[in-house]
Amino acid sequence: MATSLYDLSVPTFLQTVQAVGGFLDRAAAHCSETGADPDDFVNARLFDDMAPFHFQIEAAWHHAVWGLEAAKTGVFAPPALVGPVPFADLRAMIDKAEMALAAFTPDEVNSWASKDLDLQIGPRRLAFTSETLILSFSLPNFHFHAVTAYDILRSRGVPLGKRDYEGRLRTRSA
Repeated sequence: MATSLYDLSVPTFLQTVQAVGGFLDRAAAHCSETGADPDDFVNARLFDDMAPFHFQIEAAWHHAVWGLEAAKTGVFAPPALVGPVPFADLRAMIDKAEMALAAFTPDEVNSWASKDLDLQIGPRRLAFTSETLILSFSLPNFHFHAVTAYDILRSRGVPLGKRDYEGRLRTRSA
C-alpha cells in the first residue's frame, strides 16, 4: 500500500502537536506544584542567540498548519507572529493547531499530491512539489521548533521525558 500525502503529513503533525499540548500541560502542572509562574517560560531561551519559547510554540503551529495550507494554495503565508503572550495563550495556539489539522480530510490533502509549488519564503524562491515541501521544509522546521520548546521546558526543570515528546505512537493492531 502506498503512503499518501495525507498519511505523511496530518497524522504526523497531529501526533506531535498533541504531544506539545501535553508537555505544556505538564509545565503548567509543574508550576502549580512548585509555585512557579508559567509566564516565566514565555521568554526563556536555551541560548541568547536562539528565539524564545513563545516563538518556538508559534513557529511549530505555523509550520504544521500553514505548511499544509502552502501545499494547498502554493503560498506559505502564516499569520504574523504575535510575540510574547501569556503562557495560557500558547496552549490555546496549540489547541487551534490541533483543530485545524483535524479538519483536513484525506481526500482534500491527497488531492494536492504531486503539485508543483514555487514558494517565496523570505528572500528565497524555492521550487517544491507538495510532498517535498512537507517532507523537506515543513516537517523539519516543525520538529525543530517543537523539540526546542520541549528542551526549554526541560532545561527549566519541568519533569519531561522522551515519551512526552513522542506523544501517542501510531502502532498497528496486533
